[in-house]
Amino acid sequence: MKELAIIAENISKQYRLGEVGTGTITHDLNRFWHKVRGKENPYLKIGEANDRTSVGDSDYVWSLRDINFEIEQGDAVGIIGRNGAGKSTLLKLLSKVTKPTTGSFKVNGRIASLLEVGTGFNPEMTGRENIYLNGAILGMRRAEITRKFDEIVAFSGVERYIDTPVKRYSSGMYVRLAFAVAAHLESEILIIDEVLAVGDAEFQKKCLGKMGDVSKGEGRTVLFVSHSMPSIKTLCNKGIFLDNGIIKENSTVDKAIQLYFSNNIKNDFFFENSNYRFIHFKVKGENDQEKINISNGEEFYFEFCLEIKNSTNLGFGFCIAIYNETEELLSAINTYHINNQIENLQNGNYSFKVIVPKYILNTGIYNINFHFNGIEGEIVTLLENIATFNVYDNGYRRGNKFGAIWPGKISLIPNIIIENV
Repeated sequence: MKELAIIAENISKQYRLGEVGTGTITHDLNRFWHKVRGKENPYLKIGEANDRTSVGDSDYVWSLRDINFEIEQGDAVGIIGRNGAGKSTLLKLLSKVTKPTTGSFKVNGRIASLLEVGTGFNPEMTGRENIYLNGAILGMRRAEITRKFDEIVAFSGVERYIDTPVKRYSSGMYVRLAFAVAAHLESEILIIDEVLAVGDAEFQKKCLGKMGDVSKGEGRTVLFVSHSMPSIKTLCNKGIFLDNGIIKENSTVDKAIQLYFSNNIKNDFFFENSNYRFIHFKVKGENDQEKINISNGEEFYFEFCLEIKNSTNLGFGFCIAIYNETEELLSAINTYHINNQIENLQNGNYSFKVIVPKYILNTGIYNINFHFNGIEGEIVTLLENIATFNVYDNGYRRGNKFGAIWPGKISLIPNIIIENV
């Protein structure tokens, strides 16, 4: 049986909005008074989950709540969840950047963390000096750093600039050197936040290969936060899915990813007024099956259902906005090009199928916002994150490149099929 590398017991992290530290002197005195009487911190009983989809009333927010898990030595664990789920907070607690509000960690071995570009670097010092500085911060002896020095520099690809102050490095050079230090020094546990997004595709592939070697070849433990499900699936054998600061899944990486996608399908969105009733929005593929994972090159479509309640002089338009995993708007399929109007529908329920052109999306995760426009073009409702889906690479070759093309910020004329249901 493998030994345990990390044990998390009842970890919670609370923040007070708009304050640095614990807040007011009154609150601090109240905490102290409860502590000397052997009573629980009174502010642990209040606060809300860090749910960005709703407006809360409390000044206290729980970034993490009641986190418990065990990680075995040699495991590669992918930590996934939407922005604000608590992933980075968890890594900061593990790296002792900040302390948990409740609970504790038991860690077997030294931790090397890469949470932000150039963490622990002094911008006035050279790359060479920062390798020794960063290594010392990570708990390495000078002889150990010297032994690994040439390997670190070769991996980072900054040999020519190794004696140049890092303040003159590009962000890509920064992250290459920082990753090289963290990955090559002999810590038992390697923690990587999504800093690899700074590097180019070739370097990201190189980093994933190195992390695979660290985990599978050297038997070290890796914790990896990323929004790239293909990267998580390639590297990791275990997965932790966080949602609003709570662990929803802690098992195999496949189960964690599957729950991540299914949790982001929002078919319970609803709106109704005197003219319309919105029923559902779905992503569908071959055989009209609802889809979460879509192969690049595969034809699929968005389907939304709507009840027309008052057909007299009624018309409407819509926009389906496609965002990538970093919340950047890539494309919009909208009715602007057809005068923003769909008219002459009688009362009843209708299915609207919006065909997505082939090969327009590259591999990655996409979120959908749905804008529904009334007769004058005003937005009747905006449904955010109404659906999430993943486009994966099936090896399709188009021209000289694998995969599909990036859509860019373009507006597409919808190919609409309207059916009375």
